[in-house]
Amino acid sequence: MSKPFTFKHFTVNQDQCAMKIGTDSVLLGAWSPLDTAPFSVLDIGAGTGVLSLMLAQRSQAQVIDALEIDDQAYEQCVDNFEASPWGDRLFCYHADLAEFTEEIEETYDLIISNPPFYSEDYKTDNDQRDLARFTDALPFEHLVSSVAQLLSENGVFSVIIPFKETSRFIALASEVQLYPNKILHVKGTATSETKRSLLAFSFRESAIKTETLVIETARHQYTAEYITLTKDFYLKM
Repeated sequence: MSKPFTFKHFTVNQDQCAMKIGTDSVLLGAWSPLDTAPFSVLDIGAGTGVLSLMLAQRSQAQVIDALEIDDQAYEQCVDNFEASPWGDRLFCYHADLAEFTEEIEETYDLIISNPPFYSEDYKTDNDQRDLARFTDALPFEHLVSSVAQLLSENGVFSVIIPFKETSRFIALASEVQLYPNKILHVKGTATSETKRSLLAFSFRESAIKTETLVIETARHQYTAEYITLTKDFYLKM
């Protein structure tokens, strides 16, 4: 059984979720731009709800909605929301993205997603984990077209993807008039290859602010930049 993940200001139970909390989620939740002071936030493919909880801590957003299709993950997300200090601002829908996009009338000022992707890993014996992991559970094309419909005019879409998918994802987003404004490339160490890209899009074209984040200098020796980014969340930072 997976142990609860304890952050500084909230705890996340994750034993019912295929995808456990990892560095990807924490990076995305800590990095996502809040310059537009969003009133409403949508977390697509919420899993444990960790991104929504991080944004509840970081922002004054009054509406933080999450979307989760898996039955067990949905129930766990609801429980994690109710146990948090921000339960009155958090709500989880049990629906898939297509039906949600079709039915919802309002738009969101910030949309965030740590989408399932299949990259370096092979299929495991755990079907639930595979569903959470594989791109076919939420193809990038489907994600960006839904975001284009759900995002407010001045809204921001924030996502983390495998680095090698970056160009393809940006091309797909540009087809629905979403343009990258900020990019963060993530490397495990200074000499390792870039593994992830964090991207912030809007309907506004601009010069792209691109940065690189290195996580460790040695095993469990974290860089000052990584500590600065995550210290409001991790207990030991």
